[in-house]
Amino acid sequence: MLISDFDFDLPDDRIALRPVEPREAARLLRVEADGALIDSRVGDIADCLRAGDLLIVNDTRVLPTQLDGLRIRPDSQVVIEATLVKSTGPAQWQAFLKPGRKVKPGDDLLFKSDATELRAHVSAKDDNGLYTLDFQHSPQELMERLHIVGGMPLPPYIRSKRHEDEQDKSDYQTIFARDEGSVAAPTAGLHFTPAVLEKLTTKGVGIEHITLHVGAGTFLPVKVDDTKDHVMHAEFGMITQASADRINAVRAAGGRIVCVGTTSLRLLESACDDAGVIHPFAAETAIFITPGVKVRSCDMLMTNFHLPKSTLFMLVCALAGTETMKKAYAHAIATGYRFFSYGDASLLSNTSR
Repeated sequence: MLISDFDFDLPDDRIALRPVEPREAARLLRVEADGALIDSRVGDIADCLRAGDLLIVNDTRVLPTQLDGLRIRPDSQVVIEATLVKSTGPAQWQAFLKPGRKVKPGDDLLFKSDATELRAHVSAKDDNGLYTLDFQHSPQELMERLHIVGGMPLPPYIRSKRHEDEQDKSDYQTIFARDEGSVAAPTAGLHFTPAVLEKLTTKGVGIEHITLHVGAGTFLPVKVDDTKDHVMHAEFGMITQASADRINAVRAAGGRIVCVGTTSLRLLESACDDAGVIHPFAAETAIFITPGVKVRSCDMLMTNFHLPKSTLFMLVCALAGTETMKKAYAHAIATGYRFFSYGDASLLSNTSR
């Protein structure tokens, strides 16, 4: 399939730069199995579900991996930005650097906030523009200092319009966040508040936690012309035996499995066999779900609105049908829905099976 098949025009003013408050006031576009579109609100999601259904949420926690600092040489200093994207050792990370042309292997970097410093040595650069940074701190000290010096790694479509700030440290973290390891938020989970969870519990809807540490691949543009040539970035995920058992039990009892976010769906599908049974999982996954793939792991998906020509828009087209999703996105754009990480949400029925 051509990547251009998943393109659409999105007015710039549809990109949300901040979340709505309260969070459950965000709009929710229900896309029914028959293609019907129903405008709703996240705060009313319990009304869309039944007792015995199970929400699958990603409990990863975002690390503050956005750094502003200096490239230091004996004869000069240059202001740089670093976005840490993957831990490759106890005190080693791969990172994107801006401006990359000003940095080369062998350089030293300094990131600072008041009296707290982070120092790193640039040891390598690969063909994809990723730099390897060896931090000059113990693993524990690195994490402690990163939380002081670093900022939230907002997506490029937000950072191009405003700088991250202290508010983002809470805005860009879900209510489910427990296990640190992500460099991007599982954004569908950002909509949930204690009030929404109370309504779900009262309704008899369960919640199951799984963990997928979201990588920078969620931001990166697809650079090929055909989906068969695209290679996904691998991300580490974990589903325990207990979680797998509870998910399978809900399905066996007739309950519906509702993934909150594409990260939850991608992990669940990675752990799913052809019969729809979920197995324990603790590994990296680079699953790429495109139209024609039968999604066996879930019945519904709650997800935000995604970028044109992105792997995530391809995923929702696989789940609910390409023409249905193009119609849904056209409706969302025409009626003022807010897009991307801080935007509104959709609730999709799985018609791929």
